[in-house]
Amino acid sequence: MSPARTALVLASASPARLATLRSAGVEPVVMVSGVDESQVADLPPAELALQLAELKCAAVADRDDLPVGALVLGCDSVLELDGEPLGKPADAAEATRRWEAMRGRAGVLHSGHCLRDTATGHVAAATASTTVHFADVTDDEIAAYVASGEPLQVAGAFTVDGLGGAFVSRLEGDHHTVVGVSLPLLRELVAELGHSWTDLWTAAAGRT
Repeated sequence: MSPARTALVLASASPARLATLRSAGVEPVVMVSGVDESQVADLPPAELALQLAELKCAAVADRDDLPVGALVLGCDSVLELDGEPLGKPADAAEATRRWEAMRGRAGVLHSGHCLRDTATGHVAAATASTTVHFADVTDDEIAAYVASGEPLQVAGAFTVDGLGGAFVSRLEGDHHTVVGVSLPLLRELVAELGHSWTDLWTAAAGRT
């Protein structure tokens, strides 16, 4: 008897999330949600991340071109600094101000996860949070980093898996959360919906 296969649909255009899943043996189908993130506001950072993840998941889960029985994953990340939520900076000037405020300090990166089983309609959702300690970077380093363009593409204006990795001195929590998808949390959500994490490996291996 052949093992069960479960397809995972990633409702995100994030190359970092895709790379993280691939490195864990999962080859998701990417379907970008197109959700306007500005429609959600005035929520605490962790709640904001979760609600945006839920919206992205729902937008894709309602499509009629999904793989049969797929699990749809929506994710969103928000950096909390001084109690305020920080998503992607609007421009280079804002990215520079962010880094001037963050350097030498710590913030909390919240990544909301929402997983829907399209076969049953059941949903499992949760937020993973990791404390990020930023290095005391110089003005010249900030200018060079902002000029690279990377901070404009990501929540909180930093990465740990790219050019920004050298500017993060320490993490408290799961580093995958900072990349945008917590593998330990996702495994728990998959199990909550009655599936096995290793079935996603089988799905990856079974696709051509």
